[in-house]
Amino acid sequence: MSTSLQWSSITDRAAFGSPFLSKGMGKLTSLKPRLKTLGSRLSPISPSTRQEAEAQRSRERDQSQPWRAWYKSNRWRKLREEVLRRDLYTCKQTGVLCSGKHPADNSPVVDHKIPHRGDERLFWDVNNLQTVSKAYHDSEKQKQERARPGW
Repeated sequence: MSTSLQWSSITDRAAFGSPFLSKGMGKLTSLKPRLKTLGSRLSPISPSTRQEAEAQRSRERDQSQPWRAWYKSNRWRKLREEVLRRDLYTCKQTGVLCSGKHPADNSPVVDHKIPHRGDERLFWDVNNLQTVSKAYHDSEKQKQERARPGW
C-alpha cells in the first residue's frame, strides 16, 4: 500500500488551490515567477563609481602625504625613465619584459627597494630604484611591505 496522497479528482485539486491547474481544466500550466530578479545584496560599485571612489581616495592621500607630489614632478619622470632604460624595461624580480601600457600586468613600475615613507634621500636615490612589472608590484611587493613593522 502506498503512503503518498492521491487526488481523487481534478475538482479536489482545484479546491486545494493547486497552482498547476488552470480553472476547470486538468492540464498543467506553467508557474508565473514568484520572485523578482534580485540584485546583489552587497551592491557592488559600478565601474564609474569605483573610478570616482579611487580618485577621491587618491586626492585624500595626496593631501595627507605631501611627498606623493614628488611622483608628479618632472624630476621624477626623468629619474623613472632613467631607471627603466638602465634595467632594459625588465622586471628585476621576475625577468618579465615590461612592455605593456598601464594598467596591463606587464606594464613597468619603478619601485623603491627600501620603502621611502617620505624620506627624500631614499626617494631620489637611483640605487634604491628598480623596474618591476605591475603584476609583481601589486601583489608580491605589497605583501612584503604590509608584512614589515610600521605598515
